[in-house]
Amino acid sequence: MCIVCFIKANLGKPWLTLAGAQAIAMVSTSKKLLICGYYGEHNLGDDALLEALLAGLPAGCSVVVTAADEAQVRKRFGVQTCNRRSFVNTFKGLIRCNFLIFGGGSLLQDSTSFKSLFFYSALIIAARLQGKSVLLWGQGLGPLRRWYSRLLVRLLLANVQSASWRDPDSAALSKELGRNPNPSDPVGADPVWGLARGHWRGKGGAIVLAWRPTPLLQAPQWRTLLRAVSLLAQQSERQVLWLPFHANQDRGMLLDLYQQGFMPEALWQCSRELNLERPEEAMAEASLSGLVIAMRLHALILAALTGAPCTALSYDPKVSAAAAGFSCQCLELALLQNDPEQIKNNWFNQLDKPLSSNQIQSQINSSKNHHRGLALELGQINSKLLSKGT
Repeated sequence: MCIVCFIKANLGKPWLTLAGAQAIAMVSTSKKLLICGYYGEHNLGDDALLEALLAGLPAGCSVVVTAADEAQVRKRFGVQTCNRRSFVNTFKGLIRCNFLIFGGGSLLQDSTSFKSLFFYSALIIAARLQGKSVLLWGQGLGPLRRWYSRLLVRLLLANVQSASWRDPDSAALSKELGRNPNPSDPVGADPVWGLARGHWRGKGGAIVLAWRPTPLLQAPQWRTLLRAVSLLAQQSERQVLWLPFHANQDRGMLLDLYQQGFMPEALWQCSRELNLERPEEAMAEASLSGLVIAMRLHALILAALTGAPCTALSYDPKVSAAAAGFSCQCLELALLQNDPEQIKNNWFNQLDKPLSSNQIQSQINSSKNHHRGLALELGQINSKLLSKGT
């Protein structure tokens, strides 16, 4: 069913009115949250985001999480769920809650598709029609490549009660689109920095690759990168471990690249693909590595949390921004040169050189801004709801 048609068809029903929705929400709890994100997609990064968000919620909150694999999310996090791929199902979850939280990631963007942006926009509009508060938590904003996407997001931002941004560029874009920051609109490092730190003990350990497909890497670029990794593995005499962060996108990449003829035989012989299911397992592997070479944003952050030597390959500005935040070397894939020897030398110089504690702690401290803003806004709104209910 068309999202707009669904909303229009139900506008007269009591559960879509301001009074009706508030009455339903107040019956269950004064702090029932619908947390909307890319959860249950077998992506370790988004699992890490949800873990960080749930850990930072004030006491007494009841949670419903949008998820693709609902059983996985319920089992792991012990929360109620609704189907994130169905607007109707998500809408039914919304009517039982009095807060809508967009939990991390970049949901307001049109690079995936305008349909995705429209879905999340319709959800915000539905929440506001019911008089419910909308909170953007640890969000990246954009890219917004269409003029009508920018117009739509401008209208949405004016109706959001609180927004915390994971990088200065997102905050600047929100201001450009007309949002006036308030005290609960902080900027902080990605919320995943708020997870517990690990301890690096990987001197002499394997080279870990957390890579993903991207249009920036065609046959010549893949050959350059894989040749560089092969040279690095041979010179350092180390195994190469492939860490698929997104099971549906990254798993099998090792075999695919080999079968396409992009990979040197020597690299194939010393490579192995891992099969991990939890962010903490990824951190454990990083803590034992001599170097983590990450394209995936949250692979980079989780590795850095252990203090492991890290370097980034950026396919998206969010990766570059995160790397810059803790002075991590970053190679822009859009500017990749056919010089595997130079790339190998840069990586070799980082082997077994862990991050400093100051680099890590500054990002951890910055990430706390998201939780402070969330607690402030939930507290303020909850007080208003309680006063209405008395």
